[in-house]
Amino acid sequence: MARTPNEYAVYLLLESGHREEVRFPTIQEFQKWYSGELVPKSASNDFISVPIKNIQGEYMVVRPSRIVAIRVEPVFSSSVERFN
Repeated sequence: MARTPNEYAVYLLLESGHREEVRFPTIQEFQKWYSGELVPKSASNDFISVPIKNIQGEYMVVRPSRIVAIRVEPVFSSSVERFN
């Protein structure tokens, strides 16, 4: 029986060498943001909003043309890292 992730950690690797982590509750929500916001503006230097749903009062904007890689990692509530 396959386990179902509780959320997805998405790591945006930026041209400057920085790495930002954003959490999405489902892979479908990530795919919706990715295909609706990021892909259409991928060559743009204009800022786009990155949803940060689990942190109140905080937001992030990024230039899509400066994202060089994206890593998506499923997170399970039973993961050892959650308790560190």
